[in-house]
Amino acid sequence: MTGTVRGEIHPGDTVDIVLKKDQATGKLTRGVVKEILTGSHSHPHGIKVRLTDGKVGRVKAIYPKKPLDERSS
Repeated sequence: MTGTVRGEIHPGDTVDIVLKKDQATGKLTRGVVKEILTGSHSHPHGIKVRLTDGKVGRVKAIYPKKPLDERSS
């Protein structure tokens, strides 16, 4: 999932985002989604989110959650 469709992203998801200051280099920052900021259904550069640590950026990758029975203890 590339992060360009709002419906694919949910609070609690682990994602990679590009911060505004890192757009030129494309450096990615990993974190957990706290809030989805983009209101439209999709955005060609990625849906804008706020992470639990307060950082804001556009989603470039979404990491699927593992089912409870597949998580290691």
